[in-house]
Amino acid sequence: MTGAGTILIVDDYVDALDVWSIYLGAEGFRVLTASTGRQALAIAGAEIPDLIVLDLDLPDLSGFEVAHELRAQAATRAIPLIAATGFSHVAQQDRARASGFNAVLVKPCDPDALVGEIHRLLAAHGALSPPPIEH
Repeated sequence: MTGAGTILIVDDYVDALDVWSIYLGAEGFRVLTASTGRQALAIAGAEIPDLIVLDLDLPDLSGFEVAHELRAQAATRAIPLIAATGFSHVAQQDRARASGFNAVLVKPCDPDALVGEIHRLLAAHGALSPPPIEH
């Protein structure tokens, strides 16, 4: 296990929540899940996770709206955000970055790529030491 910290995964696709939760849990992360934007905002405000993986296409609030709300609150403003999107359009990725996301991953994404991006962002925000280099 190389992980540490709490990750909130937000996706309305239950299978994605299950797979990512199992994988990140096996990596040592504490995993919280939400299937709507409103749930995500409530959990983020109560738990203050170390990082949030946020689907852009949610049934109530868009991921863009959730990101805007998170960035507007002092308690959640600095949480690193990864946009998870099924759209590979450059314009969608640019909009995500302009909306306050720190990174964009196109779904379906390789679990190792997700873990790598989580480690990179947590290390950049001082929330996690980088994983040890294996020789």
